[in-house]
This record gives sequence, C-alpha cells and structure tokens, in this order.
Amino acid sequence: MPNELTTRSLGVIANRLVLVAEDTAVDLEQASKGRFPADPEGVFDTWDALVGWAATYTWDEEQERLPLDGLQNPVPAPRQVFGIGANYRDHLEEAARAQGHQGEIPAPETPLIFTKFRTSLTGPYDAVPLPTRGVDWEVELVVVIGRHAERVTESDAWSHVAGLTVGQDISERAVQLAGIAPQFNMGKSYPGFGPMGPVLVTPDEFDDPDDLEIGCSLAGQVMQTGRTSDLIFSVPELIAYISGVCPLLPGDVIFTGTPAGVGLFRDPPRFLQPGDTLVTWVKGVGELRNPVTAGPGYSATDEPNGDK
Repeated sequence: MPNELTTRSLGVIANRLVLVAEDTAVDLEQASKGRFPADPEGVFDTWDALVGWAATYTWDEEQERLPLDGLQNPVPAPRQVFGIGANYRDHLEEAARAQGHQGEIPAPETPLIFTKFRTSLTGPYDAVPLPTRGVDWEVELVVVIGRHAERVTESDAWSHVAGLTVGQDISERAVQLAGIAPQFNMGKSYPGFGPMGPVLVTPDEFDDPDDLEIGCSLAGQVMQTGRTSDLIFSVPELIAYISGVCPLLPGDVIFTGTPAGVGLFRDPPRFLQPGDTLVTWVKGVGELRNPVTAGPGYSATDEPNGDK
C-alpha cells in the first residue's frame, strides 16, 4: 500500500510536530510562526485551533521540506492506551474454531478491553524485537482522542476524536494467555509491541470513517485484510462504553481490534521471525513497515510458545 497522506496529516520527525502532505513535511512550529508547539505532547491542548489553521495553511516555497522516512510515532506519550479484543466476528470465529468450538459463536455483549503500556509504543519504521519465538501480529485501526470524553453518547463520539492512525498490537501469546486470568496487558506490552503511524489523519478526511480498509503482510504475503465496518463494536460504541467507565483524555489511544488472519490460529501456526518485514496499512492513512529482529533473551532453539 502507498502512503496516502493529506494536508490534514500530522506527524512527528526528530521529536517535533510536522504537517505532512504528499511526500514531504514542514516543521509545524516554524510554519505557524510559533503559534503551535513543536512538542508532540502539547498538541492536543490546541487541537481545534490547529485543525482550523492547517485546513487553510498555504505551503511556503521557502519553508524547509523534510523527508518522510524520518516519521516517528505521531502520539508518543498518551496517558491511557486501550486495546479491544475479539472485535471482528471473523477473528472471534477463528479463535473459537482453534479451541474446538462448534456451531455459531455469539458475539460479546460488551467490549473486551485490556491495556497496552505506553512504553510498548514505537514508530512506523522501528524494529519489532522478539523476546521469544511465540510473537504474533494484529493489524488495527487506532483512534486518538482529541477532547475530554466522559459519558459520551454514540451520536457525539466522533466529535471527540482527534484523528486516526495505523497500529500493530504485537502479542507474545504464551504470556498473554498464561494462568487462570490471562495477562493480555503483559503479553502485549513488550518494548516495540505497539508500532503506530505514520501520521494522524482527522476523521473528516474520510468519506466514511466507519468503513476503512485495513490489512497487513509478512515477508510479502498478505496475512490480514478487513474493513472497519465489520467491527462488532464500532468506534462510537467503543468511545461511549469506555467513557462511561473512565474519562478519556486528549491524546489517549484506542487499538480497536483485529480481523482474522493472525499467526496463532493458522495451520500450522506462524509466528514472527528475525528477518521478517511486517507491513501494515489503513487505506487513507498510510502504512507501517517494521523490520523484525531478535530481541534480548531471544533464542532460535526455544519452542514457539516461548517455553524452553
């Protein structure tokens, strides 16, 4: 997938906010003559004003242009990171079949929510270091909150979204599923297990932000494809549900779930290996391109589930 970037795309290069269009970027603080900060952590304090300014900004020919190969995670320091499990029916069904279930699988009545710790978050071109041979991929649309959201209704939910980006919910399956109360948050929070990017795109840039194509490929083979219109719980439903329990803060991120095609449920299972390149996309946002490497403690002689 090509990077499909618009004048409403916001990114981070060299730890500074940039405005992105086509194949180039400009430093946001310089382009706005100091009106908006360079620090990515401060962007959501003036989000509405920034979106209005960016929509009318005229690209200055004398402004220094920056190459996009330096793009980093556009939301490097969210205060809260939410993940949603079993949020596509085809993924729910592949998991149930792998566990021997027969017949129709009922959808969950409420969203299945876990956390990813923010130290796991990385950028669109950063390496994924493997701690074991049991590490899996999960393409996801990531929603970034732009306004304080507390007890928000579904009809008002999109107005609280700053933008959308691409994410991978990388998962070490043995740690995730161990014990009588599986530790999703721990198995999904190793360093490098949350690539995001390449940019943040406002919802109004899409004809229908509730129906976006997502997918990923590994070593050149397409592993997952889906559409966000197939989410069991839509973006507005997720925001309404979460904000009814705890406030969502500006800059918070929600990994919205993954469609079928993960490695664990393949026959035979397929996990990430050093030397792989994991390419992940959301049409209209762009793509991640993450090399896979052997991380600290990794051993090629371990069993795939991480057991010695």
